Amino acid sequence: MAGFDWVLDRSKFLSPQEVKRLLGTARKLAEQALLHDHKATVRDYFIIHLALSTGLRVTEIAQLNCGDFFVDDRTGSLIVRNGKGGKKRLVRFNSEFKRHYEEYLHWKQAGEEPVRPGDPLLRSSHTGGHMTSRAIEKAFKRTAARAGLPGHYSIHCLRHTYACQLYKASGYNLRLVQKQLGHSNSHTTEVYADVMDPDVTKSLEKLYT
Repeated sequence: MAGFDWVLDRSKFLSPQEVKRLLGTARKLAEQALLHDHKATVRDYFIIHLALSTGLRVTEIAQLNCGDFFVDDRTGSLIVRNGKGGKKRLVRFNSEFKRHYEEYLHWKQAGEEPVRPGDPLLRSSHTGGHMTSRAIEKAFKRTAARAGLPGHYSIHCLRHTYACQLYKASGYNLRLVQKQLGHSNSHTTEVYADVMDPDVTKSLEKLYT
């Protein structure tokens, strides 16, 4: 892509240790909230786990409906119906998040929240409609602060975190990352290859040895 010069630096994605701390804090707060029927905190945990498990943009998260998820005994996926540029795509997710999604849906039903296919997955307690992107960002910020993470992190950092870790976990399969993120141009995805390239680290360690 001509003129593409954006650089992914270390301030734009979480380390594995920070991911563990963020998820652990969110889970603990959600477990405590269940005892007091504090819906927002349970939902906040789901939002963070969803972002880290799918790499969706915050606008894509906000637009999700209950009927956009597909699960069976072994796997799970969701459909982004209106991604960047109005494009649709299917995003796969792992069995751990599949279990969380099923638990979250049961929790919604138990709380008498509507879970029909066209109902919002993330329901605003104020309007009854979809949560806004701004509200989702605030949910992330609340939990990140409790986890002691740096204040410059935004929920979009979870998309970058997902992409970096997926690139590494897939054996550096750039095409897989591109499809999951919904990038129309591979040059956009290559920023993750630049920051996660194992050959660079190995080469630098061999300098002057």
